[in-house]
Order: sequence, then C-alpha cells, then structure tokens
Amino acid sequence: MSAALSGAVDLSAVKARAEAAARQAPQSGGGAAGQANGATNASVIDVTEATFQAEVVERSLRQLVVVDLWADWCGPCKQLSPVLERLAGESGGAWVLAKIDVDANPRISQLFGVQSIPTVVAIAGGQPVDAFSGALPESQIKQWLQQLLDLLRDKLPGVQGAQQAPQEEPQQDPRFAEAEDAFERGDFAEAEAAYKRILDNEPGNEQAKAALVQVRFAARAANTDPSAIAKADADPSDLDAQFAAADAQVAMGEVENGFARLIAAIRRTAGDDRNRVREHLVSLFELFDPADERVAKARRDLASALF
Repeated sequence: MSAALSGAVDLSAVKARAEAAARQAPQSGGGAAGQANGATNASVIDVTEATFQAEVVERSLRQLVVVDLWADWCGPCKQLSPVLERLAGESGGAWVLAKIDVDANPRISQLFGVQSIPTVVAIAGGQPVDAFSGALPESQIKQWLQQLLDLLRDKLPGVQGAQQAPQEEPQQDPRFAEAEDAFERGDFAEAEAAYKRILDNEPGNEQAKAALVQVRFAARAANTDPSAIAKADADPSDLDAQFAAADAQVAMGEVENGFARLIAAIRRTAGDDRNRVREHLVSLFELFDPADERVAKARRDLASALF
C-alpha cells in the first residue's frame, strides 16, 4: 500500500533550517516554539517549516507522527484530511496527525520528494517509515495505521501506553456512511443520489452540499480522456473538449490554467454557449475556498470577460 518516497529522505535539512530560525526568533514564550510546546498533547497539529523539528522529528522519537501533505486547491485532500483528523482524535494518543500546507511550506514537500497530493508519510524514530498517495478508503487507512502501530509498539514509548486506553467507536450518520461507501466504491451516481437525499430533507446541510460538489467533479474527472487537453488545444471551438480539458487541468493541480481556459472560451462565445461555459467555470470555483486567491482572480477575469 505504501508509495515510494523519492529517494532517501534526510530530515536533517529541515532541522538545520528550523534551528537557524529559532536562533533568530525573539526569546519569549509567545513565539512559534512556545506554541509548538503548548500543543504537544493535541491529536491534530498544523506544522510549518519552523516547527517541523519539534513537532515532527523530535515528537516521532516517542510517538508515531503521520504527516498529511495537503493544499487548499486539492479536491482529494478535502476527502482525505477529515478522515485522518477523525482517526487521530479516536486514537487515544497512539499517533498524532501533522498537517502541512505544501503551498505555504514548499521546501518540506521538496524534502519528501512529493510527486502529487495528498501524500501521507509516517514518521517514527526521526525518519520516514512508510507513505501513501491519494485519498484511500477509510478501511485501508485504518489497516495501514494498525500495521504501523503493531510494528512500533515495542519501539516507541508513546505507542504502548496509548494502545491500552479503551476506544469508543463514534456514531456515524448512516446517511453519510451510505454516500461515503458509494464514493469509495467509485459509484459516483449512487453517492450523488445519497447526498441529494440528505439535501432533500435538510436543504441547508453544508457538509452534504460540499460533498455533492466534490462527487460531481470526481465523476467527471474519472471519465476524462487523457488526451483531453491536446484535443481542446487543437479545436478551441469544441466546448465539450474545453470542459473536459479544464477538469483535467484542475484535477492535476493546474488550477489557474483550467480557469484561464474557460475564461478564454467565454471571450470567444455568446448566448447559450457562453452561459454553458460560465456555469461550468462556476462549478469549478465551488471546489475551492471562496477566499482562495486563484478563485478571486478568476472571478475578476470572468467579470471582465462578461462585461
């Protein structure tokens, strides 16, 4: 199940930079180091390059640390991260989740040789021990974690004690469980139908709304022709090709290029065709945080193209 890390990962580079930053920081308890030390019992922590040494490397000497490398623009990250956060909270301290925004901390992602996100790396004894990429089903993630904990129980002091604490399985909303199971099977039509049933009863359910947007995009992206971008470039007048190419670019992380493609199509079209392109572009905006600068810029460009 593990994904190969790109070469041997040497965490000493991050350690050196973190120590240099610490020497330059004011010597008070209110700095990054003070915040890191105050959060040592948290099951989910946000980590930066400045806190990486304390919160990941040093912590991993006594406790399994699972690093979640994510970004705001990454659709699969939004499926995976909540699962990891919940499992960390349920672990009774057996392991801690360290979340790292790759856009804000690019040198850490370079350190791990990350090829795509989400990427999840297990750190123990100061070094990576296993990893995987992509939004795996929850059952596979649980199995992966348990194998790591079994392997490390006699090696890390924090693992043995945490495993002795009784665990209570939280109650999961069966409606969401049904939808998530369908999504994990790749049955996007059933997942969409399940989320629609939730919204029929609860039109204001924001979790279901956000999940429905992600499911619809995942269904489109899964059926995208690998040559979609080349086909769209060859025939700018083919709107369906432009839609498929934009989806492919967003799925690959080329968000700005996907947005720009559709804005260019809006400038070339009129009437119903222009409205079709606008609706598709807006559906892509909904995959991201409205505050995302890429979305804000694309909205400005869209307004310029329309008016």
